[in-house]
Amino acid sequence: MKKILFLALGAAVALTGCNNKPEVQENAKATEVEATGLRIAYVEVDSLMSQYQFCKDYNLLLNKKGENAANTLQQKQRALQQHANALQKKYESNGFTTRDELERAQNQLAKEQQDLAELDQRLTNELAMENAKLNEELRDSIQAFLKVYNKTKKYDYILSRQGDNILFANKKYDITKEVVAGLNKRYKAKPEVKASNEKKD
Repeated sequence: MKKILFLALGAAVALTGCNNKPEVQENAKATEVEATGLRIAYVEVDSLMSQYQFCKDYNLLLNKKGENAANTLQQKQRALQQHANALQKKYESNGFTTRDELERAQNQLAKEQQDLAELDQRLTNELAMENAKLNEELRDSIQAFLKVYNKTKKYDYILSRQGDNILFANKKYDITKEVVAGLNKRYKAKPEVKASNEKKD
């Protein structure tokens, strides 16, 4: 089963899709384009993802769920392999008294294999759905923060910078620290996250 990772996509979508004139760093100056008077700033998505407590908490939560799912599947796979080995030995030692008994055993093994494949698919889908839900929550939390925060800053655009999607950006327009600090100040961990963190400690 593939490991599901919390995606930075949610943050990128939240920042590029926000037309609410998001808010920013106290000492950051907006880009002022003389012709249009636009005020533009940007946020480093990688830094946001690594420093926003929401992302850290839910990365841990998703990784733990992924590990639990993988462990469950491995245990079932081992049990299935042991059952298959036992049936093979019984067959080789002429332990089946009738052909009907052999067919029933083979059908049971095939059903167990099918059940395991369905469990794998179900767990993978559950993790993917959880990941999508958390990405949506991340996007919503960033947009809600920027909407309030930008009431005083009045930026026309706040861009997300990830990798080389912006080829050059002047560091004085980087508002990442201020945005991360504001997001972390507003963030309240949900009970399931607190419980998971307490178990980890």
